[in-house]
Amino acid sequence: MIKKTDLTEAYGLVHLPAKVALAVTEKPKGGYNLITLEWFMRTSIQPPMFAISIGHTRYTHECLQESRYFNLVLPSVEMKPLCAMAGSSSGREIDKFEHGKVQFVWGKLHKLPVPKDAVAVFECEVVTQVRSGDHTIFVGEVRYSWANPDKKLLVYT
Repeated sequence: MIKKTDLTEAYGLVHLPAKVALAVTEKPKGGYNLITLEWFMRTSIQPPMFAISIGHTRYTHECLQESRYFNLVLPSVEMKPLCAMAGSSSGREIDKFEHGKVQFVWGKLHKLPVPKDAVAVFECEVVTQVRSGDHTIFVGEVRYSWANPDKKLLVYT
């Protein structure tokens, strides 16, 4: 029997399993940042686009206001420790690429790092943004795509 409840209880029933992603952005004063995301989605087939939702207080929000590019990274199982670190510390204080010992190749669009262990990476240029409460939804058009079919996608259960 369905019953009226609060958001926390209802969302708790459907929250897991969950896909996570990482976003790579350029820092305003040089270098690169990583953030762990759960709120991302494909928004268009033609042209191909993804949206990511970033809290206003997050360093990545500041990064995206300065540089209008991001790499959406779908992490492999091997990247779980990196996702935990990227989601629990701020790029204002640490270099997450150095701290996480991220191996990467340079992307083609804006030369943002493409992690070698990722299952897939989408190099995006921000084409629009929408304020959504305490977050901003950044919509990026995919310019280049990368795939690693030998890796298994990280899913939280």
